[in-house]
Amino acid sequence: MGALIDSSVLIAAERGKLDFERVLRDHGDEPVAIATITASELLHGVHRAIEPAQRARREAFVERLLADLSLIPFDLVVARVHARLSAELAAKGSPVGAHDLLIAATALAVGYDVATRDDRSFPRIPGLRLLRW
Repeated sequence: MGALIDSSVLIAAERGKLDFERVLRDHGDEPVAIATITASELLHGVHRAIEPAQRARREAFVERLLADLSLIPFDLVVARVHARLSAELAAKGSPVGAHDLLIAATALAVGYDVATRDDRSFPRIPGLRLLRW
């Protein structure tokens, strides 16, 4: 089963709180990827860096990830899953943040687990399998 990596995992790796290379090795030959929104979140972090040295380090880290990881785009299949999930969760009075919902919809559309460190939003999404990295 593939893993769609949430930005919480990648931010932990960038901050030295996670050995990302080891985690990937432990995951074996299964595919790993990020959603388009995750790429946007990471690039947003680059632009928010205040210190030039921090921005340069963060940009190098993010660009390496973007070069090495597959990107799963937001397409009509993902849009349909997203719309259904959004409506279901809203009807239950349990909405999930827009970015997390896009990540979840992407994972469900392609049959991947979500690798995350976020215990707030993702567990509320029906049918979503989580990997705690």
